[in-house]
Amino acid sequence: MQKTKARFEELVTIMARLRAVDGCPWDREQTHKSLRQHLLEEAYEVIEAIDLDDYEQLKGELGDLLLQVVFHAQMASEGNRFSIGDVIQGINEKLIRRHPHVFGDEKIETSAEQIVAWEKSKLTKEGKSPP
Repeated sequence: MQKTKARFEELVTIMARLRAVDGCPWDREQTHKSLRQHLLEEAYEVIEAIDLDDYEQLKGELGDLLLQVVFHAQMASEGNRFSIGDVIQGINEKLIRRHPHVFGDEKIETSAEQIVAWEKSKLTKEGKSPP
């Protein structure tokens, strides 16, 4: 786990360096909107690797998709909007909230029950009343 944390921190550091004043001109010029197409392309390439059952390709494409997430978070951080840490915290909280049978005392035994609980959790989070 420590190796994974170090590698992720290195990725975040590399992205910050690429966006720095003395970094890469192309990376510095990018905006959320200019990267939209790249994000979409990377997602499609992940799907293609899955469809091909090509795990070596999938590993690379997931890296490219992860880069897009880190890139967008870096740009948001530069604008004091949010950081990659905020992104991670948000997804951690969502996963825990939507899995009360794992992280709480709710009983869910089938995937069908989990789908209902997940949708109920989404509605509750959005301030809507569950059906």
